[in-house]
Amino acid sequence: MTRTRRGYIANRRRTKICSLASHFGGARSRLTRSMIQQKIRALASAARDRDGQKRNFRRLWVTRINAVIRENRISIKYNRLINNLYKRKLLLNRKILAQMAILNSNCIFTISKNILNPA
Repeated sequence: MTRTRRGYIANRRRTKICSLASHFGGARSRLTRSMIQQKIRALASAARDRDGQKRNFRRLWVTRINAVIRENRISIKYNRLINNLYKRKLLLNRKILAQMAILNSNCIFTISKNILNPA
């Protein structure tokens, strides 16, 4: 009996999975079933860690803002500052405030003094 060649669709699918799993170690980069399982796990971990990254950055921004406003020139707490920002309808999110705290802390002092003592 002559040898018949299988279709190319399965090989194409395995090649595509192999290109995603080429940096995995051991059998996870060589065996098709292991590659598929590891790819599913990697994609799930990536989705989970993107959410964690958002949480971590927000914590970092809050810490930076709090560190700058608790210096000697201003005696105000972080939650009072954010509350007063919302009351005055100043649309500055925590990321922008943290960048201002690092690059130009005088701007934070000016904003907080204007919030505390409106003219």
